[in-house]
Parts: sequence; structure tokens; C-alpha cells
Amino acid sequence: MNWNRYIKDYQSYLRIERGLSKNTIENYGFDIERLCLFLETNQIDVSPVKITDETVQDFIYTVSKEVNPRSQARIISGLKSFFNYLVFEDYRNDNPLELIESPKTGRKLPDTLVVEEIDALIEAIDLSTNEGERNRAMLETLYGCGLRVSELISLKISDLFFEEGFIKITGKGNKERFVPIGRLTQKYIELYQKEIRPNVNVKKGCEDTLFLNRRGNQLTRAMVFTIIKDLASKIGLKKNISPHTLRHSFATHLLENGADLRSIQLMLGHESITTTEIYVHLDRRFLKEIMNSFHPRR
Repeated sequence: MNWNRYIKDYQSYLRIERGLSKNTIENYGFDIERLCLFLETNQIDVSPVKITDETVQDFIYTVSKEVNPRSQARIISGLKSFFNYLVFEDYRNDNPLELIESPKTGRKLPDTLVVEEIDALIEAIDLSTNEGERNRAMLETLYGCGLRVSELISLKISDLFFEEGFIKITGKGNKERFVPIGRLTQKYIELYQKEIRPNVNVKKGCEDTLFLNRRGNQLTRAMVFTIIKDLASKIGLKKNISPHTLRHSFATHLLENGADLRSIQLMLGHESITTTEIYVHLDRRFLKEIMNSFHPRR
């Protein structure tokens, strides 16, 4: 099998032509690698140009027994994109996934935290350590600005425009947006910048990176995930949370306090308002309040 050349060309296309982020490109690559592993396990020696509909269908059938419908839909979508690229480049005449439908996944609403739970998480941070001050600044930024974890760890000092009350975020597809930042979040970032970060031996290439680990390198997504999981365990929180929970809570709390979806969409960096609606669930009580407040015949 000679898949590597096609995969590298495809990833270059995603980066240069479509302007996708490194994380998104890696996720597309994982889907293709999973198909390659299936072929290797079943001793099927075939290139992406020659692979048949039947072989791909066998792979999807195998995957359907191993992952949930949402993951299955993502794999199908990723492979469709790869084979569409091969068709576009005239490597093959058809897409072997053309007739394969993704499973219906519905809308899964992620867990959200109430303000008291977020306060409890932050109060559980051990501020006697340098990492504690950094972690408080990070959690305040995640929740205060509604960032993705990838946006948090790549945040630059040069992206901070505190006098104007904004930070510049580079989101999915390397698209930039300006997000308002509150005074409390600014306060904790400035405290970390002035008191903690100068004591870190910053590694080359990370001079402008805001949040650093003890060795002076950029934090990983896994590290932020672990920090939040440990704090949740410390306060006995039973909800299944992650860094994304703070982003979702940010949007939910804004909506509950009267913000409109369009404004939330811009702050979250969603291309489509439909995506924002998935994050921001509306309960019946809140809908009733909207009706009573704004409808002319209330």
C-alpha cells in the first residue's frame, strides 16, 4: 500500500487551500490511519486509488461495532472529504463513500456548570504554588472568554489588548476574532504575568506564549484537561466535565442573562448560528421568559 504520499498531499491541501488548523488536520489524518490499520489487519493490499466500495463498507461496518454513532459519523465525514480530494485531483473517478449515509446522532447537549460550581472549582486551586496562580488565570480565561482549550494554550502575550478590553483569538481554520475580556479575568492574568511567569525558564520559541508549564514550554490540551478533572474530583463534582464545559457554561450563562445568539456566536467564533444553538440549550422556563418579555401580545 502506498497511502503516505496521498495523505501528505491531502494534508497540505487542507492546510494551504482550505486554511484548516493543525488540530483539525490531525483529526482528518486519524480517520484515514484507522482505515489503513483495518486494511493491514485484514491483509488487504490496496491503494486509495484502487480501494473499492465494498472494502470501505466493510470497514464502516467494523467501525460501527466499535464506536458510538457520533464518532462513526465523524469518521465517515473525514473519509468522504479525503476521497473527494482524490476525485478532485483526478486520482480516481468516484468516491467509495458516496452512497454511505452517516448515522443519525441527534443533538447531544454537553454538561454545563452553574456559577456556584465554577466558583467552587476555582476556589479549590492551591494558590500557594506557582502552578496554582497560573491555573486560576487559565480557568478564569476559559470561562471568562469562552475559549476552546486549543485557543487557550496558544494564546500569546501580544494577543492581549487590555486597554481596549479585548483579546485576539486565533480559532479554527486560523480565523482571528476579538473577544471581550472582563476586569476580573484581566486581573488574574496580569498577576500571573507579573508574579509567576518571570520565574519560568522560557524555552526558545515560547517567548510570546502566555501560559507555560514548569519547564517553560507551551501547555498541552491534555494537561489542561487533567487540571480541570483533578479540581472536579477535589470538590466532589459528579458531572463529566472538561475544558469545553467552561466554554459551554460561558455561552449558557450569557444567554440566560439576556445576550442574543448572534453576539454569542461571534464571541465563540462559530461560522454558523446553528452550531451556537447546539451549545446553547434553551429550557422551557427561559423560553417562557423571552416570550413574556419581548412578544408584542404578551
